[in-house]
Amino acid sequence: MASDGGRKQFWKRSVAKVPGSIQHVYGAQHPPFDPLLHGTLIKPGSKPPATPVKLKKVSTFQEFESNTSDAWDLGDDDDELLAIAAENLNTEVVMETAHKVIQNHSKLQEQHKFQEEHQQEEKQVESAELTSIVCGDNRLVKSVSEGLTSSSSDNASENSSMQRSQSLPQTSTPPLVSGVADFSTSGTPALTEREASRLDKFKQLLAGPNTNLEELRKLSWSGIPKRVRPIAWKLLSGYLPANVDRRESTLQRKRKEYFAFVEQYYDSRNDESHQDTYRQIHIDIPRMSPEVLRLQPKVTEIFERILFIWAIRHPASGYVQGINDLVTPFFVVFVCEYIGLPGRKYWKTSHHRALWNMRSFLSLRDEKNVFAIFVHTGTYLLSEEEEVENFDVSSLPEEVLQNIEADSYWCMSKLLDGIQDNYTFAQPGIQKKVKMLEELVSRIDEQVHVHLDQHEVKYLQFAFRWMNNLLMREVPLRCTIRLWDTYQSEPEGFSHFHLYVCAAFLVRWRKEILEEKDFQELLIFLQNLPTVHWGNEEISVLLAEAYRLKFAFADAPNHYKK
Repeated sequence: MASDGGRKQFWKRSVAKVPGSIQHVYGAQHPPFDPLLHGTLIKPGSKPPATPVKLKKVSTFQEFESNTSDAWDLGDDDDELLAIAAENLNTEVVMETAHKVIQNHSKLQEQHKFQEEHQQEEKQVESAELTSIVCGDNRLVKSVSEGLTSSSSDNASENSSMQRSQSLPQTSTPPLVSGVADFSTSGTPALTEREASRLDKFKQLLAGPNTNLEELRKLSWSGIPKRVRPIAWKLLSGYLPANVDRRESTLQRKRKEYFAFVEQYYDSRNDESHQDTYRQIHIDIPRMSPEVLRLQPKVTEIFERILFIWAIRHPASGYVQGINDLVTPFFVVFVCEYIGLPGRKYWKTSHHRALWNMRSFLSLRDEKNVFAIFVHTGTYLLSEEEEVENFDVSSLPEEVLQNIEADSYWCMSKLLDGIQDNYTFAQPGIQKKVKMLEELVSRIDEQVHVHLDQHEVKYLQFAFRWMNNLLMREVPLRCTIRLWDTYQSEPEGFSHFHLYVCAAFLVRWRKEILEEKDFQELLIFLQNLPTVHWGNEEISVLLAEAYRLKFAFADAPNHYKK
């Protein structure tokens, strides 16, 4: 039998795990045990043994069992184990580690407190005036990067700049692609991996000296990212040329041409020959969507000019109810181009306004530097996801509003050039398309067609508006914009492909249509379809079904008709 010292060494000093003992885990949440810091773990009245505790001699199994029966219970042996474990720890290392943890935590608290104070100051202090940047002839006096470098020579200024950059977007110089800024604001949800990949593809395609329009159409068919949609729509509609070097001169020429029309024709709106046209436009504008946007006087004024000028310039059709809806998507998309750029606070200073006015004349490098100034001076950006319906259009400068107005006019004109027979006398284009829709539905879903016919529901009673307004009254504006991404990517998208979209749209409600057994109920349902909660997913499914129908019927005229 081993000696008492040997048995003590076996039970209390063994390196093997002892049942019921505390195995310490070292890390951030479980620092090494220190009796000075964890005195509460040791029971009151119990003292760590200063000298080894002699164990009773074990002579029988019963005595051995009685000595080890509390191995899994909390007893006095646990206190002894803790005390013995504490003797083996380096107290200096423990205290040093704890001190570092406390220091790091204090620094984080101070930094968070400083950022909160800094944000409070940013809300109260206006952006620094950008002196010696813009001169009278709209040219840069010196490069912005030089100005920033010279100002950073002062240590205090440098520290302030570094602290400010922590609370601003990470990218101080936003990349621009053909005049489209890619800003990442704190209020904008992060892009998914797929969305970021698609955005990169668009940027690469638009960054070249000559944009491949065929590739742009293929890429845009599945939807265009919001950040590049304005430039993509202008290219797909034929408003802008594919060559980058020609775009600026084209924009200047077309905008100048539009406002020459305004100067020439708009004053005649009160003439007897044009009174009826202008009056009808004035009545229809409050009916357009979105509801909040239409109530803004500035928007009403812009739409009246666009529609009146188009009507005067196209006497074969003139103004027809429904055309007013077709301006809205272009206007909203082009307004979004400026919502994602330096926002309301930015327009408050004259230097900022002057910089923006000369944006069209800057090279890409200088343009980046100008936007770097906006970020450096604490000028915040509006969230890219801010709904345009709630945006105060009048907060934009007059020059920007004029650009949006002219661009919307020309893009709408390009669209109407392909469907103008929809709006000529008796609207023969719409009559023909509704008839084709009836024939198509009779082929793809005869049960729905027969059900409508049995209850004497005529396609013209609900589908006329689908053709006249291009489904804008049937789906939310966000869905219309997504729909138009594909329409502008398809050959004759607004005329030919739209027919198959309407067919897929009608069949989409097959179950609900067949459940209605009354003429009035059927018509009310078809004129008020429940699409208020629709989004990109529903539109993508609709477009995929429309493409399938087009593939099956477009090139098979004998199969198309009975």
